Amino acid sequence: MSVLLGAILVVSGPTVVIPLLRHVRPIGQVGPIMKWEGIVIDPLGAMLAVLVFGLIVAGRLEDATTLVIVGFLKTIFIGGFAGVIGAVLLLFALRRYWIPDFLQSTVALMMVFTVYGVSDLFQSESGLLGVTIMGIIMGNQKRISVRHIIEFKENLGVLLVSGLFILLAARLESSDFSGLSWGSLAFLIILILVVRPVAVILSTIKSGLNWREKLFLMWMAPRGIVAAAVASVFALRLLDTEVNHPEADELVPATFLVIIGTVTFYGLTVFPLARRLQIAQPNPQGFLIMGAHSWAREIAKTLQAKGYQVLLVDTDWENLSAARAAGLPTFYASILSQYALDKIDLSGIGYLLALTPNNGANSLAALHFAPFLGRANVFQLPPEESGEGRKEAVSHHIRGRLLFGPGITYSYLSRRFNTGSTMKATGLTEKFDHDDFDRLYGNTAVPLFLITETGNLAVFAADSQISPRPGDTLIGLVDPVDETANGKEN
Repeated sequence: MSVLLGAILVVSGPTVVIPLLRHVRPIGQVGPIMKWEGIVIDPLGAMLAVLVFGLIVAGRLEDATTLVIVGFLKTIFIGGFAGVIGAVLLLFALRRYWIPDFLQSTVALMMVFTVYGVSDLFQSESGLLGVTIMGIIMGNQKRISVRHIIEFKENLGVLLVSGLFILLAARLESSDFSGLSWGSLAFLIILILVVRPVAVILSTIKSGLNWREKLFLMWMAPRGIVAAAVASVFALRLLDTEVNHPEADELVPATFLVIIGTVTFYGLTVFPLARRLQIAQPNPQGFLIMGAHSWAREIAKTLQAKGYQVLLVDTDWENLSAARAAGLPTFYASILSQYALDKIDLSGIGYLLALTPNNGANSLAALHFAPFLGRANVFQLPPEESGEGRKEAVSHHIRGRLLFGPGITYSYLSRRFNTGSTMKATGLTEKFDHDDFDRLYGNTAVPLFLITETGNLAVFAADSQISPRPGDTLIGLVDPVDETANGKEN
């Protein structure tokens, strides 16, 4: 029973790890390592638990050894084969447009059930490995966009996992935990402070990871729904088998103790640790700027001068050369390409500013990066006014938030910069507040960004309600004025 519990606790918790990673936003390799560890180790841990369960049921060591070896090979072969075939068939149908768009997510779900069921039909508990391999192939191929299927999967996963946790926990009685003792707590502490660090040290030898990254990996191993589900299933089966292990009723409470303990411990401590190790971006406020033309460079230089990370993306070499000469980071690519999505390092990037004259391209860029930055943080210029009115307007649900305000279009900003308007960062005080700013620079001043007294940055948008206060820094586009003559103190 101890070996079975150990096999069950091999699994990590991607349903817990991935939300934590989204919150912490670690820099470098540790994020992908944690994500893929959770994804890959779940089917392997479940398979190991199945083999140990078979050993317990077999009773005799000779029979169990043969059972374990044969079961392991069959699980790997059948699960892997089913997963590959399922992915190939689904990609084949998607590539030839045999499946209507509105049915693609449903058909993908049907294929997942099919792979799981067929794989389990030939080898018990191999279905989880099969669908994991299918998902790895689907998620890493580049020929067909499956983002809509992934989004459907994530929404469905949240509902199913939440419901399953409630169902499994509802089976427990308070008396089930009476068998747990100080030894159980000691086991949990050893699991966190000894077992996980040793596992990371051994598995990252010659990996190239620095000590900060290794320490972060040591501090991140919560258990999740797979451990709870596998423990519950095996406990029921062991209590029903002829072998009938009396300790089987302690399996689920011990597993839930580890789940609750690890999720609580890592959830409360991993964020402060990541901050101290300087590998986290909890509140990224850098800017990914689409377009490197003259006034986009002026905006980028002003933000960079205030200490914010910027990256200009363009396909015009002349614009990029001018940006590099001004000391601005650049990236040569179409921001709409998969290459840009794969290669651009979004560490520290929290906002997208689409500043090109092409409203359609701006909208596509906003859609492209909304899953990574959040819809609230992708901005684009308002479209140019036209005689067609709303016929040419892009619907609000397939574009970013409109920058700066109504009428602040590409042509408007180009005209203002060409006629001498400049970027100006103004510190607001009790003696020179926002009303004084308006009186000094007039109604032609365009507020662009606001840096609060605490250092947080806000982007002015058509749908935002931002109230500058004393202590804030207001960055705007203003016409040249005589500040001394108008009463502004230097």
